[in-house]
Amino acid sequence: MASRLIGLLRRFSWTPLFLAFLVVSAPANAASVIRDTEVEALLHNLMAPVFKVAGLDPDDVRIYIVNNQQLNAFVAGGQNIFVNTGLFITAETPEQLQAVLAHETGHIAGGHLARGSQAMDRAGTQMIIGSILGLAAAVVGAPEVGMAMLAGGMTVAQGEFLAFTRTQEQSADQAAVTFLGRLHLPPDGLLQFFQILNTQNNLLGGERGNPFLRSHPLTQERIDFLRTQVARSPYEGRQLPSSDHVAFDRSRAKLDAYLSPPNQTLKKYAGNSLVDRYAQAIAYYKIPDVKKSLSLIDELIKENPSDPYFPEFKGQMLFENGHVAESVQPFRDALRLKVDAPLIRYALARALLEEQGGNNAPEAAALLRDVTRVDPRNASAWRSLGVAEGQIGNRGESAMALAEYALLIRNYDDARLYVSRAKAAVPPESASYYRVEDLERAVNDLRDDLRRNR
Repeated sequence: MASRLIGLLRRFSWTPLFLAFLVVSAPANAASVIRDTEVEALLHNLMAPVFKVAGLDPDDVRIYIVNNQQLNAFVAGGQNIFVNTGLFITAETPEQLQAVLAHETGHIAGGHLARGSQAMDRAGTQMIIGSILGLAAAVVGAPEVGMAMLAGGMTVAQGEFLAFTRTQEQSADQAAVTFLGRLHLPPDGLLQFFQILNTQNNLLGGERGNPFLRSHPLTQERIDFLRTQVARSPYEGRQLPSSDHVAFDRSRAKLDAYLSPPNQTLKKYAGNSLVDRYAQAIAYYKIPDVKKSLSLIDELIKENPSDPYFPEFKGQMLFENGHVAESVQPFRDALRLKVDAPLIRYALARALLEEQGGNNAPEAAALLRDVTRVDPRNASAWRSLGVAEGQIGNRGESAMALAEYALLIRNYDDARLYVSRAKAAVPPESASYYRVEDLERAVNDLRDDLRRNR
């Protein structure tokens, strides 16, 4: 079952209906998967060192951000951590967020999922399948249907997750303490977060109201253990670098501003700090008051010329409001400042492809080849690559890219069609031909998987 879950995750797709901040529009009570360059960079900076000291390869552990207001985080399907926006926004410091995810890392490193019951496997399967079906529907133009499916999959999965035992929870706590100690950090963040959980628990009337506590039972013994560890730590009082605090404050405000009503955001972030103005720009963008939002973001760009995320947001805003040609330069500026960002690279490529009267397919195709190499789960990037390759006359490469797209959204008929077209377009015994044969095997695997799950 574990290998099946990992295989499903390899075909997990993302729907870029926004550019810089990828989240499908949905009712407030629905769940969706969020992707954002800035937030992902923060999570990488916080967690890559933890994964390393835990004996895990940071490239093998995936952190998924779930648009759900409930305070929760969980692991599933191998080395995959899911963190709700509710937990992200509730955490008060980067140390708290890092410590909670270090605890989840402890479950992975301790093999707790492998020793769980079949109910855990069933829950993980339902979540992943529900997510794939939901995101696939959104890709093909029905986001409201897609989100309903995705929300249903996530709800079933989280409701059925096997609660970890007290022994496993204590083991994960000890692991988190150990990992943080190896980084010369105290476990203050985990203790502080448990205190927040206790407060939430009391307000909600017991563990039934708190999904995190249902799957991670909190006991006084665990709190006492952490208090002792904090008191004993030779690193008591030590914090993460100020740059991590700035990045955390920005990312948390960004998530909050995107997911909250604009009037609520403008009231909450009414000051003149960088974080406040960033949140205000997002709120005005959502109203939409593009003129006001552009004024704020241009001001931030002028004050912070080396920051990639402000021009990225400006490009997104212009693109989404029909100013495609004007969005190209901000995206170029953002990519120049952060060359290792596949989402920004994808945004620029899409703007180039959609620019009216342009002849940008060769540049867009080059960008998209880079994106799909480093971010192969980005289904829309494969689709755009198929379009770009077709525009420059690369019929075989176009068909292969569209086959990858069809496989990611689990559309067997289209995948089989595009593989057939690719096979007819590429020279026999060439490197491309062998890739087509790999795609053909993947199509057959998809067919068999769909039959099993009927």
